[in-house]
Amino acid sequence: MKISTKGEYALICMIYLGKYASQDNFISLSDVAKDNKLSLRYLEKIVGILKKGDFFITERGNAGGYCLKRKPEEYTIYEILKIAEGRISQINCLETGVCQKGKCNAFHFWNDLFQVEVNFLKSKTLKDYIKR
Repeated sequence: MKISTKGEYALICMIYLGKYASQDNFISLSDVAKDNKLSLRYLEKIVGILKKGDFFITERGNAGGYCLKRKPEEYTIYEILKIAEGRISQINCLETGVCQKGKCNAFHFWNDLFQVEVNFLKSKTLKDYIKR
């Protein structure tokens, strides 16, 4: 599994919001970017993608920003990376579950490995990384 900077930024942002934001304390993306040494422009694009997952509550104005819509333990690392990346498998046929080549001898190996990765990502939540 290869995770791009989209997935990396998405995870950093979500963990940061889980750690510091609340419905009483919204966090601006500029604070997330500055504190984590990330590009604000790129982070804004990533958050645009994450909005599809309905992950945030947003507030406009001077005290505005972002906070998580759900509790940190209700977000799996899998769902965050899946939305950010769009596709998390290295081989096309693993997304569909059907070998594109028809009779690929290696399909079952790659599928088994992919399922281990997916199960691991689904077993981890933001809470697991906020408390560290």
